[in-house]
Amino acid sequence: MTAPGDRHSLLDVDLTIRLTESPGAPERTFRLEARDGAPTAASTLPDPDAALESVQRHGEAIFFPVPGPPKICTQQYGGPQVAVVTGRFLGREVHSRFSRTDGCELARWRAMAPLLGGVAGSTGAI
Repeated sequence: MTAPGDRHSLLDVDLTIRLTESPGAPERTFRLEARDGAPTAASTLPDPDAALESVQRHGEAIFFPVPGPPKICTQQYGGPQVAVVTGRFLGREVHSRFSRTDGCELARWRAMAPLLGGVAGSTGAI
């Protein structure tokens, strides 16, 4: 539990996104910070409102998946992009890796595209 006055106790979302477009490419870093359901000026994503909406809609299931039976994923490759999201979401620690290596990963990427520096519904290309 965070102490009163702790910066994280005031934020609903405080996430850092590290995106690499391809092996050896420079890493791009974005930030999403939200308080009381709205992005703050510290957010550096191209569309922080869309990013926050995708986090609010899909974050719980994607960041904290419930264990279950193994998923069967299509073997389709979407590209070499990799994103690592770290920080806090509604008081919980987040450490999630996103890639585009198969159908399941592509679905996760598309759901969170605005958070990963893209636009909703994009293929991930930025």
